[in-house]
Amino acid sequence: MAEKTIESGIPWLRPPAKRYVFRNANLVDPVQGIIRKNVTVTMSNGTFESVTSPSDPDPNPTPTASTASFTETIDLDLTNRYILPGLIDSHVHLQYVPGTPTLSQMKRLPLEIRSYRTPHLCAAMLARGFTTVRDCGGSSVALKHAIAAGIVRGPRLFIAGHQLSQTGGHGDLRDEYEGSGQEGTLCCAGHVFGPGRICDGVDDCMRVARDELRQGADFLKILGSGGISSKTDALEMVQFSGEEIRAIVGVARQSGTYVTSHAYTPEAIRNAVLNGVKGIEHGNFLDAETAKLMAREGVAFLPEESRRKNEAVVKAGKESVRIADREGVVMCYGSDLLASMMQFQTREFVLRAEVLGAGKILQAATVNGAKMLGMEGRLGQIETGFVADMLVLNANPLEDIKVLDSPEQHLLAVIKEGRVEVSRWTKLPEERQQSLSIE
Repeated sequence: MAEKTIESGIPWLRPPAKRYVFRNANLVDPVQGIIRKNVTVTMSNGTFESVTSPSDPDPNPTPTASTASFTETIDLDLTNRYILPGLIDSHVHLQYVPGTPTLSQMKRLPLEIRSYRTPHLCAAMLARGFTTVRDCGGSSVALKHAIAAGIVRGPRLFIAGHQLSQTGGHGDLRDEYEGSGQEGTLCCAGHVFGPGRICDGVDDCMRVARDELRQGADFLKILGSGGISSKTDALEMVQFSGEEIRAIVGVARQSGTYVTSHAYTPEAIRNAVLNGVKGIEHGNFLDAETAKLMAREGVAFLPEESRRKNEAVVKAGKESVRIADREGVVMCYGSDLLASMMQFQTREFVLRAEVLGAGKILQAATVNGAKMLGMEGRLGQIETGFVADMLVLNANPLEDIKVLDSPEQHLLAVIKEGRVEVSRWTKLPEERQQSLSIE
């Protein structure tokens, strides 16, 4: 197999994933919030071939022609183990790499250095159980393709490209003493790193939105309010006019995708929702009236309660989650951590447990995330025909969601597209690229 991949001209091409049959598993069903006991899961060709229980008419179906041709099938007893769909983090920034003392210094790192550090972040996220992540500003289609091809080990990647900012908005990284020449207005200060791109007015917003989609963006993100880390705009500042937002939304719809918005206050959230945006990132100061509007318009909510923000914003964030839950707003899991803080990606499970039950948190990190990505029929569940993303645990996350914050103790294996990518369990070894041996 190794010789064939070399001859193909793609030396990093991995051999086909093995076929697996997992028996007697406790399946964590995030849709119903229950444990399905003694389930048999068969995966092949990157998908779940079958998912059966003893009560099913034929719990041990005969392999189909495509699966019967497998030369190696690994059959494993998962008694007292729990299986869960691969996790989805719907708000990351992979280009905010660690390794510098401050964010200001990180933003001045050359692209080459950030690119060499990013694979470490990707592998670490996969090892925590995240088989899919949604990058909300900064990552390129090149990284997405490198992960898909197996060159970089990491979670499946959906990207916004550059997040769109108005001049003087949350994505304009220039200091107030810097000039307003052409250099620095097109992409966040030219040589200075920024995950954003500046655009003003309907025509410019349409042009930039189209260009981000041309460069491979799966969705578009706007910065619809001020933020915590930007210098020249207040958190409560409403950004982009209704006309500008509608122009960006129109471009996205023409390409079959959607727009999400960074927004903290009710005013900024309503400005986004009323003009066609389908996702709200942060929303810490969400009120009941605005939550009702979001639920009515089918807008997803992606809160995060990171401790990197000031206490007032964190406290408000907890209340916004309560309000959204009460009003029936669909919520997704998003960590939104930068640089060295990314090591606390799973901490969001603990923080949300202060407000929500384990079942709803798991939905946010699986089925709701899949819906946000437009992949609800492919990701987020262990069901026949879905992509075979699966975690093997030694504890029940429905009883204690905090086990997901301790992957080194409780996460036995991470399977992505039917391949064991990470394993801490001797009974289920990782699948590695084959190498030639010398006799």
